[in-house]
Amino acid sequence: MVARRRVLRGLGYLLVWLVVAVPAWGLLFSHSSTEMVVASHDAVVRPNFDGQVRLDMGPYLPDVRSTSGGWIGVDIVGGKTTATTAPELAVRYAAIAAHPDAEQQRVREEIGDLLADSALRAAVLGLVPIGLWLLLGASRRAELRRRVAPRSVAASVTAVAVVVVLVAQPWRHEPEHVGDGVWLNVAKAFPEVSVPPELSGWEIQGGFVTEGTRRLVFSLLDTYKTSKVFYRDVADRMDEVTDRLHPKGEGETVAVEVSDRHDNIGMDEVVRAAADAAGATVVIDAGDDTSTGQPWEGFSLDSLDNAFGGDEYDARVAISGNHDHGTFVSRYLQKRGWTHLTGKAVTPFADVRIIGVDDPRSSGLGNWRDQKGLTFDEVKATVADDVCKLDEQGDRIATLVVHDANLGATALERGCTDLVLAGHLHVQKGPTRVLGTNGKVGYSYTNGTTGGAAYAIAIGSKLRRDAEFTFVTYRDGRPVGIQPVTVQTTGMVSVADYVPLDLG
Repeated sequence: MVARRRVLRGLGYLLVWLVVAVPAWGLLFSHSSTEMVVASHDAVVRPNFDGQVRLDMGPYLPDVRSTSGGWIGVDIVGGKTTATTAPELAVRYAAIAAHPDAEQQRVREEIGDLLADSALRAAVLGLVPIGLWLLLGASRRAELRRRVAPRSVAASVTAVAVVVVLVAQPWRHEPEHVGDGVWLNVAKAFPEVSVPPELSGWEIQGGFVTEGTRRLVFSLLDTYKTSKVFYRDVADRMDEVTDRLHPKGEGETVAVEVSDRHDNIGMDEVVRAAADAAGATVVIDAGDDTSTGQPWEGFSLDSLDNAFGGDEYDARVAISGNHDHGTFVSRYLQKRGWTHLTGKAVTPFADVRIIGVDDPRSSGLGNWRDQKGLTFDEVKATVADDVCKLDEQGDRIATLVVHDANLGATALERGCTDLVLAGHLHVQKGPTRVLGTNGKVGYSYTNGTTGGAAYAIAIGSKLRRDAEFTFVTYRDGRPVGIQPVTVQTTGMVSVADYVPLDLG
């Protein structure tokens, strides 16, 4: 009998908790929001329960929406952006939309965090009435029933309701959609253009389709189709060049070097496809992933991280280039598990000792130990001293990663490292064999621009110039070979000969 009462009491507590917690969770979750950068905009992201993904595109373009494929949707309201013209903004939209996986994943993660936070808060709210019930105790509850007037009970219930409402704050962040009922299928709104099949389910707010926005949308769709087709076609054809890639031998580790991506996220799937064909398990990023190093370029870093995520990669190491101004890029990648090389020797994979430094010409960079604002030449000399000291101690550095090969030239001339890997020039240089003053041999190699960038700009529907990435093979903790791969502006892929590194 006692056990039965305990079970019934437990079921009663559970029922009370569910009655309070479940509605509270729905209320808290549907009125929660987070601020993040989406598609190069400062944006407010809010979950909803109508299963719709709705994007407020700002004053230049009509809002768009589609189904999320589930019962939870999201409202994304775009805010500030650095784009100065509508065409520039359209190019960004098209490039990101053509390769959306990384942005979608990050939004899903943010919604998941809101879901978990709301659930936790709701669970605590559900325990409040149970806690009060237990705190009062049986005798005190009986006494209150005898003494407390119904009016007092009503006042107490009202007070609790007010507290719940204040915690939930249902009046905050209620999404508003001007003309929300006027939605047109994209294909019907633009019957004169061929809408890609993957966009056929999207709808736009028809009331905002003016002649100006119509021309802008035409340009956006054209850029979208060109970008998606061009890079997907190159990635799909990587199997055709597999037999030209140097086969990875037993005991060898292959790293892929990327540099100067400059926001061209289209090339990420191409590099990953080639890296899979080459058996690469390491990524070495020699900098300039962005054009300005600003938060709006987070989409580029999301794409890079998404392309080389997963258990297949043993290490992902990176430095910042001269265009990755400040510390945003390095901090962003570090949070996602990348190793930011900061002038200290590390062994991230296969007994390979590596040192790397950010380019000192980038704003906010150039700090060395406790010294601030060192010049390029001062960092160059300091790097050489540190690398040579380690070499004298028998702790030779297999690879020195810098953005500009000139930063590692002194260390190489003194014979203190096996290989200097760099980028910056946007054209390949090397591998060049250097006999150091100490009689030891090293190589200098500069990778071309992985993003196919002209100057610091690469985002767009096609390559602005030939794009390049490079495979570096390691054995027994040392580099033993280099093989560049070039994607031409026509989409043709050129694989250079494998160059053995004779380190003596």
